[in-house]
Amino acid sequence: MQEVILVDDQDVIVGTASKLEAHREGWLHRAFSVFIFNDKGEWLIHQRADDKYHSAGLWSNTCCSHPSAGEETLLAANRRLQEEMGLTCDLFPLYSFQYRIQFDNQLIEHELDHVFVGQTNQVPTANPLEVKNWRYVAPDELLHEIHASPELFTYWFRLCVPVILEKLSNNFF
Repeated sequence: MQEVILVDDQDVIVGTASKLEAHREGWLHRAFSVFIFNDKGEWLIHQRADDKYHSAGLWSNTCCSHPSAGEETLLAANRRLQEEMGLTCDLFPLYSFQYRIQFDNQLIEHELDHVFVGQTNQVPTANPLEVKNWRYVAPDELLHEIHASPELFTYWFRLCVPVILEKLSNNFF
């Protein structure tokens, strides 16, 4: 079972726990979300595999996960981008935020999420254990879809989209 890094509000490590235990108890833990864009400015999003323990089948950012104990968050983000989507590219930290949500199955996501962005035109080779589907989508179309059907997108993704649009409005890349 994968362990996650438990942190306080300032992202100071306070321990580790199994991923499932942290999500059952709602303990704050370190996470990351990766957002990849192509040179047209389209977002690479994916639909989570149907057997994920929460948010299964929902559309979300390119990849997300948790660093392992002793693993730098940026290195973990690069590792998971390769494992989930078969992609490699330079990733840049954009911002961090904290959120908490309880799901219907009583699991709780309480994460201090580090957001990374990158740019590539590589074609993903998605891992079917993680990804049901993927696509590139223009920002305006994405905003329209989220507004029309928010239930089709993960909670954290909906939180990130407007912040990322604002932060990248100055052509970050």
